[in-house]
Amino acid sequence: MAALAGTDLEITLGERCSSVVGVLRGGRGAADAPAVLLRGDMDALPVTEETGEPFAAPGGAMHACGHDLHTAGLVGAARLLSRHRDQLAGDVVFMFQPGEEGFDGAEAMIAEGVLNAAGPRVSAAYGLHVFSSTLPRGQFATRPGPMMAASAGLIVTVHGVGGHASRPHAAADPIVVAAEMITALQTLVTRQFDVFDPVVITVGTFHAGTRRNVIPSHATFEATVRAFTPDALDRARERSVRLCTQIAAAYGLTADAAFAGEYPVTVNDPDHAQFALDVAADLFGAERAHLLKDPMMGSEDFSRVLAEVPGAFIFLGACAGDDPLTAPTNHSALARFSESVLPDAALLLAELAVRGLRRLSG
Repeated sequence: MAALAGTDLEITLGERCSSVVGVLRGGRGAADAPAVLLRGDMDALPVTEETGEPFAAPGGAMHACGHDLHTAGLVGAARLLSRHRDQLAGDVVFMFQPGEEGFDGAEAMIAEGVLNAAGPRVSAAYGLHVFSSTLPRGQFATRPGPMMAASAGLIVTVHGVGGHASRPHAAADPIVVAAEMITALQTLVTRQFDVFDPVVITVGTFHAGTRRNVIPSHATFEATVRAFTPDALDRARERSVRLCTQIAAAYGLTADAAFAGEYPVTVNDPDHAQFALDVAADLFGAERAHLLKDPMMGSEDFSRVLAEVPGAFIFLGACAGDDPLTAPTNHSALARFSESVLPDAALLLAELAVRGLRRLSG
């Protein structure tokens, strides 16, 4: 809130989450003027930071996905546009969104009316995401159609019989059975899914036992599942659950396997994706605006917004080192982001709003 002091934004706070919505009324807009939405997310991850930065987050909450840059970039765009609101041919909605990392903050904000915050429903929406690796610093990239994958969660608990580690035959060890499930899930991906309709299953947590000489009574693991089509995700649901329950049964154990849907595929409108690339090329030079060849397996709840209104999601390289191909990736405890990209992030978002409203108003 303090960062928006002195702007002309009409500010509303969320009720279901700690969201902030700002509306900037364009000085040239008529009563029925169009509106565009700019989004920045602002949450951290439960990661203990190991970058050594003097501003490293304490307490195991790290901005390991660069969302603090997203928020700062959106604040910069709000300040730029507020100083030039007389040039706006409509209104701009600023979506400061919490909870992208699993809470589905976009869904909560949509339910609370962010898409209609200016009065009429927004006609276009744009968001931006930075990367600590993959893209060279200062490079923008997007693509038409699927941009990021749908995501779901697979949660499995294997129920065994605990006992002494020296007498495994007298117990029913859930750890080795869960470990076999994890290996089998990787084979499932390579042998039952088309490589041209890809699926990724990655186990991120595994919890079992209290001491090395005790066989526990249960083991639990959780995996993230990614796909680009509803059909592939549905098949992943059916086959992963079946695989885990039947492996457990083969060893005389039981397993609870739950599959929980999370975010849909992030799909860019082709016209808006090209528009975003053209604006970036015009502002920063064609050598810094790239058509992304393939979508990424990461997922985003900005997909909720793009499912409601046309728009585009844009990537921005923010690698703090010299080689983005070897730099620590987003979500790594070593991920570092270059703040030097912030002025360009703010300028691109602001210019997308200016030119977007101009296009919408004719």
